[in-house]
Amino acid sequence: MNVLVYLIPLALFLGFVGLLGFLWSMKSGQFDDLDGASVRVLSDDDLPQK
Repeated sequence: MNVLVYLIPLALFLGFVGLLGFLWSMKSGQFDDLDGASVRVLSDDDLPQK
């Protein structure tokens, strides 16, 4: 039971760090263009011209 004294604060701290990382990615615009990546995969712009 003594290990819970260490694990509960550690889990809360890691959850808080994950939340901060998610909020930072939202603020920096990581999720602004969700459809752009799926369309860029289909384009053949990188093929050499013959």
